[in-house]
Amino acid sequence: MSTYVLVAGAWHGGWCWDRVAARLRERGHRVIAPDLPMDAGAGLHTHAAEVAALLTDLDDVVLVGHSYAGFVVREAADRVPERVARLVLVDAWFGGDGESLDSRAPGWFTEWVDSMTVDGLIGVPPAAAVGVTDPADVKWLEANMAPHPRRSFAEPTTLTGAVESIPCHAVVCLDNERMPLARLAREAGWPVTGLRTGHECMVTAPDELAGVLLEASTQD
Repeated sequence: MSTYVLVAGAWHGGWCWDRVAARLRERGHRVIAPDLPMDAGAGLHTHAAEVAALLTDLDDVVLVGHSYAGFVVREAADRVPERVARLVLVDAWFGGDGESLDSRAPGWFTEWVDSMTVDGLIGVPPAAAVGVTDPADVKWLEANMAPHPRRSFAEPTTLTGAVESIPCHAVVCLDNERMPLARLAREAGWPVTGLRTGHECMVTAPDELAGVLLEASTQD
């Protein structure tokens, strides 16, 4: 039995992993999908600290981060590397010490984020913007997504380098062509699995994503 900690990206909470978590639990694994603070004062360090605190009570964790949470899980793992057996970055942003999502994203994206920000919170995008078009899924997402703290995209990550000793597997969504996430993952030199779906693969391709997570947990 493995312990999976599934960390959601911007605008999302632990609820977005429900379909993947159910499949992992059916195979006998423990799954934790935390909700992170979404108030305007929360930054990347806030989110990483919350995940790191959760990890201190666990062992041999498969730590999974989607999208923005690529930064979160890498900083959290860097703080408590002895608790993490493997990282899996799911169509995720990430960077080295001193980098942020703002510094890694294309200019058009940060301009769009700024245009959506009111009182320190980035407004919720339509589900279609993250590759979801099924009417039932659109209704579910748009009923649950919430504004996200702008500070978390701007705050530079703090890494000692300890995270680089943890094996990492990247999942990239091949229908998310506007973002450079597939290129960034390949440049990092990690094993990469491509899924033919949009950015919200935990919603649109839960069977395929769960399969990758199960396989990643057994790799040396």
